[in-house]
Amino acid sequence: MSAALTLTDVRLGLGGRPVLTGLSLDARAGAVTAVLGPNGAGKTTMIRCCTGLLRPDSGTIEVLGRPAGSPGANDRVGLMPQSTGAWSGVKPRELLAYLASLHDSGLPADAVVDALGIRPFADTPYRRLSGGQQQLVNLAGAIIGRPELVFLDEPTAGLDPHVRQTVWQLIRDLRAAGVAVLLTTHAMDEAEKLADRVCLINAGRVVASGTVGELTAEGSLEQLFLQLTTPGGAL
Repeated sequence: MSAALTLTDVRLGLGGRPVLTGLSLDARAGAVTAVLGPNGAGKTTMIRCCTGLLRPDSGTIEVLGRPAGSPGANDRVGLMPQSTGAWSGVKPRELLAYLASLHDSGLPADAVVDALGIRPFADTPYRRLSGGQQQLVNLAGAIIGRPELVFLDEPTAGLDPHVRQTVWQLIRDLRAAGVAVLLTTHAMDEAEKLADRVCLINAGRVVASGTVGELTAEGSLEQLFLQLTTPGGAL
């Protein structure tokens, strides 16, 4: 499997505070890479750097063979953020139809609406949706363009167990289709069930990585997390 994403010694400070402190990892095509870490460890900042929303102070990020943030990379990438206030007044059906139209081979909006169970609230303004419903719309927006690499930032936060299982199956389907999936999560069971590889980060750098089997050879993933990370992800 080839690397769809490669970060090499990425460093970034924000507000006079180091956030990424030599972060190196990769995500491969047709595989799920789970990035675990406490709040403040740099997970969301990493994704913002990978999509060009932030520029690192040093280090390199290659996305699908191109520099992070370049047009040739971003139009092949899907992003599911934790929240998106920019969609406040838009109805999900209209939003997804618009997003699909931006891509030559975008998925049919109605098919995505049905696959993720969005139809019951497809004509409700985004701002009036529950947190879980907004999460589903965010996920739909990330995959509607048939991306080769998709970033999912805590994709099942706030979802009930039924919907969570739907999202898990979608992630498995993306992997089976050859998509590189990088997801951040605080749910150890989610990483254990979905990830081909896990990267544990603390204070802006990787402190452990490997398959779930490799990382849990001497204890649970949660035990390793508690052992190698600090509250707030601080140095």
